[in-house]
Amino acid sequence: MNSNAPLLVVVDAANVVGSVPDGWWRDRKGAAERLRDRLASDGVPGVAGPVEVVLVVEGAARGVESVTGVRVESATGSGDDHIVDVVAGAGARPVLVVTADRELRRRVGELGAEVAGPRSVRP
Repeated sequence: MNSNAPLLVVVDAANVVGSVPDGWWRDRKGAAERLRDRLASDGVPGVAGPVEVVLVVEGAARGVESVTGVRVESATGSGDDHIVDVVAGAGARPVLVVTADRELRRRVGELGAEVAGPRSVRP
């Protein structure tokens, strides 16, 4: 791992948003925007030092714009496949993926990423 590179935090928006039954299904894009805004203002709880946050959106949430502090990437196909591609492209830098999806956790873990659950970024 390259300890000089900022931590790359990749957030599975659909999984994190879907972890709380707050009506997100009525406005998936709005729910992803609220998550993005919370990450931009609060950062990643418990993570000190410089971080780069990538929020991966899919489906009805595509088109959410990036803001200062959070880069949003719209998956053209599977959000999970896009997250794996982001992790694979990270090279030697440290990566944390936020998701509860077991299969995705396994896939990114095989690439050397650490994994945290949705509660790590969502109250």
